[in-house]
Amino acid sequence: MEVIRALEFLKLRELPEVWVDTLWDLDFTESAILDEGLEEDIMASGLPAFRSLYKALLAQVADEGSTAAAATDDASQSMWVLFRENGVSVKSLVAVLGYLVLGGKGKNASVQQRRLALHAASHYLLLLAVHGSISNKAFHQVLFDTCADIWSHCWPQDSTKKRKKEALKSSQSDGKRHKTTRRDQEEVDEDEEEEHEEEVHISVQELVKIRDGVVLLMQSLLRLLHRFSLKDRVQSAIHCTQIFIKLIYFEPVLGEVRFSAKGDIDSLRTVPELAFHGLSLLCTPSHGDQKESIRRVFHRLLYVIVMMSKAGSGKPSLLLPSQIVLSARELAITFVCQAVEELKELALPFLSILIQHICFQMVEKSDYRNYGAQAVGILVGHLPCSEYAAFIKWLHGYSQNAKMVYRLFSIDVVMVLLEQPERAAAMEEEDVSLSPETSSFLAHKFLIHSLLFGRRKDSSPTVRSHALVCLARCLDLPSFNVTHAVHSLFHSGSQTELEEPSSEGSNTHTSIPGSTSNQASTESLHQTQKTYRTLPFRSIELTGADSTASAEAKENVALLMRRIADPKTNVRKSALQAFMGLLKHGVIPLTSEHLREVSDRCRDPAVSVKKKALQCLAELIAAQPHSKLVQTAALRGMVPAIMDPESSVQEKALEQLDELILSQVKQYHPSAHLDSAQSLVWDLLGLLCTECRDLRRYFSRAFSVWSKQNKFTPAFMKKLLSHTEAEHAAGAWLLLAQVAGSSHNHISYGQIIDCWDHLISAKDFNVTTCCHILSVMGDIAGSLNEDTKIRVVEDILSWLKAFDKPLEVISASLETLFQLGRCEDVRDTQAFLNQYCGELVSLSEAYLSSIILSENGTDNLNEDLMVKHLHTLGVASLHCPSKINKKIVLLVESIVSTRNSSQPGFEDSVLNFNPKCLPTKVRAHGVITLGKFCLQNEELTRRHLPAFSMELEKGEEVCVRNNVLVVLSDLCVRYTNMVDRYVPNISASIRDPEPIIREHSLTMLTSLLQEEYIKWKGSLFFRFMVALVDPVPTISSLCEYCLLHLLLKKCPVMFSQHFIECIFHFNSYSKHKTYNKFYQTEREEALFSLKGPQNRSKRFQIYRFLLQHSDNVQRFNIYRKINDTVLVCFADEELALDADGADLLSEMFAVLSLEEMRLHSMFSSVDPAAARGEEADEDANMAVQAVVQAAQNKLLSRLQKKAFMENIMPVIIELKNLMEQKRSPVLRDLMSYLQVNMKELRDEMKQFFSADQQLMSELEYNLKISEKQNQAPPPGCDLTPSPAPNVLTTLPVFATPQPLRPRQTQQNRRFSLPLALLEGAKRKEAVDESTRRSDVQTRVMSKRAALRAISTPAAGCSDVTFGDGFSAILSDIDSSSAETEGSPSLNLCQDQQAQEPRLWNVQSPLRQNKQRRRKH
Repeated sequence: MEVIRALEFLKLRELPEVWVDTLWDLDFTESAILDEGLEEDIMASGLPAFRSLYKALLAQVADEGSTAAAATDDASQSMWVLFRENGVSVKSLVAVLGYLVLGGKGKNASVQQRRLALHAASHYLLLLAVHGSISNKAFHQVLFDTCADIWSHCWPQDSTKKRKKEALKSSQSDGKRHKTTRRDQEEVDEDEEEEHEEEVHISVQELVKIRDGVVLLMQSLLRLLHRFSLKDRVQSAIHCTQIFIKLIYFEPVLGEVRFSAKGDIDSLRTVPELAFHGLSLLCTPSHGDQKESIRRVFHRLLYVIVMMSKAGSGKPSLLLPSQIVLSARELAITFVCQAVEELKELALPFLSILIQHICFQMVEKSDYRNYGAQAVGILVGHLPCSEYAAFIKWLHGYSQNAKMVYRLFSIDVVMVLLEQPERAAAMEEEDVSLSPETSSFLAHKFLIHSLLFGRRKDSSPTVRSHALVCLARCLDLPSFNVTHAVHSLFHSGSQTELEEPSSEGSNTHTSIPGSTSNQASTESLHQTQKTYRTLPFRSIELTGADSTASAEAKENVALLMRRIADPKTNVRKSALQAFMGLLKHGVIPLTSEHLREVSDRCRDPAVSVKKKALQCLAELIAAQPHSKLVQTAALRGMVPAIMDPESSVQEKALEQLDELILSQVKQYHPSAHLDSAQSLVWDLLGLLCTECRDLRRYFSRAFSVWSKQNKFTPAFMKKLLSHTEAEHAAGAWLLLAQVAGSSHNHISYGQIIDCWDHLISAKDFNVTTCCHILSVMGDIAGSLNEDTKIRVVEDILSWLKAFDKPLEVISASLETLFQLGRCEDVRDTQAFLNQYCGELVSLSEAYLSSIILSENGTDNLNEDLMVKHLHTLGVASLHCPSKINKKIVLLVESIVSTRNSSQPGFEDSVLNFNPKCLPTKVRAHGVITLGKFCLQNEELTRRHLPAFSMELEKGEEVCVRNNVLVVLSDLCVRYTNMVDRYVPNISASIRDPEPIIREHSLTMLTSLLQEEYIKWKGSLFFRFMVALVDPVPTISSLCEYCLLHLLLKKCPVMFSQHFIECIFHFNSYSKHKTYNKFYQTEREEALFSLKGPQNRSKRFQIYRFLLQHSDNVQRFNIYRKINDTVLVCFADEELALDADGADLLSEMFAVLSLEEMRLHSMFSSVDPAAARGEEADEDANMAVQAVVQAAQNKLLSRLQKKAFMENIMPVIIELKNLMEQKRSPVLRDLMSYLQVNMKELRDEMKQFFSADQQLMSELEYNLKISEKQNQAPPPGCDLTPSPAPNVLTTLPVFATPQPLRPRQTQQNRRFSLPLALLEGAKRKEAVDESTRRSDVQTRVMSKRAALRAISTPAAGCSDVTFGDGFSAILSDIDSSSAETEGSPSLNLCQDQQAQEPRLWNVQSPLRQNKQRRRKH
């Protein structure tokens, strides 16, 4: 009776029967109008009345479940009998509850209406839970579905709509830029309109009340599912599954959650917990086939795990990884794991399918890939060993899929699996036996060798780089098996000798950062899982026992080094990181060659690679601080980076040097022990004083920056001075010499003077240290008193007058002398220098006179002494040029001049002296001294320039020619206009017989061009091009570096401007009215000529270099200018088709046929992921530039096609006719050029040659022959991944599966399209115009399978799901064997096997004509 009393507020007896029938007739899809009075009465009762009714119904349900008589008909019908006895119509009750539910579905429903709708739906679901609801006609399918889903209408959907719109904007499910469809845009527009229409404001308190209503609704639904079977209502089960999946995102869940179908419903407080409880109930046998239920639930949870939203049959879209989405993902993974634990063998097949589908739903975005890999790792952990081995086998095929994102994701999965314990030990615990082939998949070695390192040759640079990065990360993993597997890749030994753990640490376990307690406990059980630190590698002795393994190891190291120089930026960065990891952990030996690869990358063209190289060097020197090779490599990489043109690279280099050197300078105590960091400082500075002295010019730049940052404080200077008397004093004086210029006020002058006195009195001293002390004395000279200055000047003069000091000390002494004599008045300074430096000039003049003017002066010649006098004379002349008289000039001229011929400029030299008796070293220093004289005297320069030029051309001594080159370079800076006419003589040194001269000439010419002291005039550019093909690799690479990274930046169009003239110049063709008209001597023509077939490879090496570094616009202009200025001239017979002309024209056609001549957008494929990765690395704005560049390239490709057909082809036809008349051999090259264009412009050329079918037939025949020859490429040339035999290229759940195509190599892949087009052309001849416009695929599928040029499935399966418990992605069982054995494997496509490509019946046009004649 309590239920009857609770129902009174609904006024069931007063409801019009017509109104009730109307609602039932409408199937509760629409609401009927109820009398206002009745509606107000019902609403006035409010929620308390509903709560009373709910308690009564809940009590009835509880009583039925608790009493044993509940199963009998009498007990089960008690409530329904009571209804009939009291005149309560079940039909009316359902109608009024349905009316209230429909009232809450409106867009403008009030909060009260929404709450009543939720309560009414809860009451209806609870009513259905009462036994006998079906027989009493309380169940209505539409109303049931509406009540279960009413929460989505009552709960505000603002946040859901925002997520939907953001997902549409950010969707990238196939790894490409998502194109918003019209349907998606319409949905967004509709949502926006709904937002504007919805004017109901809901407060936080009201939201909490609505949320309580949702909880009540879900509890009622769960109570119904406990008692009400959906076995015969599959659609309702599917609908409930969808509702529970949506509710997972309702709110985040904090804390641990346990999912079970037997739990107490009232204890579940959050909506996601209730939803997962409902999913557990749906997986029970009471709701239908349990396998089908598990399949359905796992399929829906797939999109929760991969953080996607899927509505209907549309394409899934990504969800932003918010807190709710991530929480739902974690709960879904936990639910799947617990379901597998409870259901075991029943759920394992679907777990494997779920893992595979996670892999095939993956997108390119790194965040989603990381989350997906973690999910796969967790789920794979619940597979037994046999299923795990099967998954690894499947993953190996998946890693070779044609889609780049799949190959990329396979690497992420491998890294997650490597963090887990190896399954070999788990196999023993499970007591299972597997075949040796299957058990090999359980080892970490297979993951690293076949899946991870196997991607090192991937066609995508993104995959290659990611594989290398992960390879480096493997060495930091705590698993011993992983490090051993990596080690075996680069060493040929069958076993690696490892250090055993010490007895003290044998019982301890190293904690793993980020590992869970379960992982840690698992590691403690497996003895094979040991940390890398407890088992460091020893040195390895390699034997020649296994030559194959040794060759593979060497090839792997060589491949990694090649990847460091890969064209793609990301690959170089990743290879550097991997290489550094191998060096740091001792897997690869620390050799100078290996370290040079890392340090050279500090000068990489890409900024990000330079930064990565600097970071690698810092990590390497931190790991190996006592290795001299590492220290040298670090200096060679970091110090030059201080002068890098990119400011960010400079800052990083300065920061690292600051951490390595300045920050580690501490107070020195003789009795104290230097730690490793302080020892490293003085080792590095010691190398800068000895082996790396050439780096000090870069090092000084660092101190100028640091001084502005006030890093040289008095405390620092005090610490530094304490090291000047230590064993490493050389490094301390190096630092002090650099610091003193900006911080001399913080220096203790007395201590410096004491060191100076000690240096003067010492018999032996270090030359470098002496120079640094002299530099410091010069820096503090302004702070010394006059007495101290005079004493130091006298000490320096006594040194210099002895002429027994090294040349470096002489230069440093004279510079210090200048600093000591510097005054505010320039005249006083010059007087000081004239006095003291003039004294040295007089002494040197006297000595040279005694040697040169004396009859037997050269008999007792002291070579070193004479060199020191010449050097002192040259340096002193820069300080006191007035003291250099004519006699001194004549003496030096006599040393430099030769007597083989009259030499201009040396006519007045001492005639009775033969310079041939002087050593070469003396003459070389004489050239430098004379050059210093010329720097101070313009007239002297004008007189000696011809002599220097002749010496450079005809001199026989290498060091003399080299010094002449240096002098001319300095004079070009000082007297630019005067030396400009001698630039061709200087550039002729690029072809000097000696490599050192060629190298220095390139360096100095580049420097002069950079500073714009000389211009790209005459033959200078072409002489640089000749240096590109120099036989010495170091010189050619130096020339390439100078052109690309130094000179091209100042003149970006110089390659395209000079390209056509290069062809004329290197073929020595000068008959054109414009090109190759500059003057050259016969000697220069012979030196730089590349004419003839013997130099063809060198010429084309130059052409390719120029084209490779020209953009599409420049190539397009080159293409057009060749036609306008060259081909037209030959067609109009302005240029004769003689022997020279034929050679030139033949080379022109060969150049036009080069692959490098084609535009990128037309004839090359660029990995979009790699491009995006590099753009994101270098600059965020590069993404926009890439879009603009792509549009520009597309436009250029169209323009080039149009220009080719409208402008070039008519000229080509004229040339062809002309060559046929003259029977020129160039006709063969012209046909080859047409054949190259035929591959890309077949249709256009067919239209153009419609009047000349014979020529078109010849071109097609030649093209077929070429394609047939390219069908069998040489072995080992294909680096692209081949799809696995059983892996589909697309996910078959959402698309018709396509059969696999035969593997094509890079060499013949580009010819597959023309083959298909040719087959299409043959078919077009047999059909009319309307059929010609029909779909190509329809025509292909209508033919026999043997006639397919490209394999196409005869039939496809349009609805492929998780069905039959087998994976829809891959079946390892062959279809034929499956049928014979009666296996229920899922057959995806009847035409699954790829068809062989059709064998073309290739015949020449002449043979076809003969056959036609025979028929007639």
